[in-house]
Amino acid sequence: MLIAHMNNIVKRYGKHLALDCVDLDISKGEILGLLGPNGAGKTTLIHSLSGIINIDSGGIRVFHKSYRDNMLEIKRQIGLVTQDIAILWDLTARENLEFFGGIYGLKGEELKQRVDEALEIVGLTEYSKKLPTKFSGGMQRRLNIACALVHKPKLLILDEPTVGIDPQSRNHIIDTVRELNRQGTTIIYTTHYIEEVQSIASRVVIMDQGHVIAQGTVDELVQKIQHEEKIKLEVVESNDVLIEKLNKLDGVKLVCQHKTVQLF
Repeated sequence: MLIAHMNNIVKRYGKHLALDCVDLDISKGEILGLLGPNGAGKTTLIHSLSGIINIDSGGIRVFHKSYRDNMLEIKRQIGLVTQDIAILWDLTARENLEFFGGIYGLKGEELKQRVDEALEIVGLTEYSKKLPTKFSGGMQRRLNIACALVHKPKLLILDEPTVGIDPQSRNHIIDTVRELNRQGTTIIYTTHYIEEVQSIASRVVIMDQGHVIAQGTVDELVQKIQHEEKIKLEVVESNDVLIEKLNKLDGVKLVCQHKTVQLF
């Protein structure tokens, strides 16, 4: 069962084409690993999916509903962990969770229970009364995740949650992702680290230059790579139209242009 469907998504920033006719489906209960280099379009894609930015064209449906008519209802069921840590530094860990839980309409005993559960999931129960300024970078990342899941979202999106942290905290975050998925949460996990994707993702999508260039299970992608070939073409004059036509050919994953300079 699909939990989200993105169809022919285009997003431009000025002259830069960040997403170029992207199609993507997210299935209920999966961990989708989103892999690609800086500038590939990963963050733009998940910001479009979470309703942070507007797309230029295409369609997005989440939980079988269109963003155009159901934006608030959809956002209430999504948790987003951004690359930049988004917590309140002058509030304790517990107070942070109470604040974000309150934004989603939680209160009273339900709020307290959700806060306790979120703290336990990320391993911060014993630090609940401490300020995040006293935390290590890894603990701050874990609190950031807790703030995104305190309302029990159906879809949790994590944008490179392990950047710049120690191995112990990275392992704790990976274990947290597995546990949340075991409890039924659908997860999108973007990263630069292929070993993280290999360890947790049920399906992998690889992006580059605003395109989805490959997708499948880790084993399926390994098989594809083993059978792919590189073809070198020498042309008298190259231009954007030619590159675009080559990219659209069946079986072509990516066209890279290298100019040769001759010295006389």
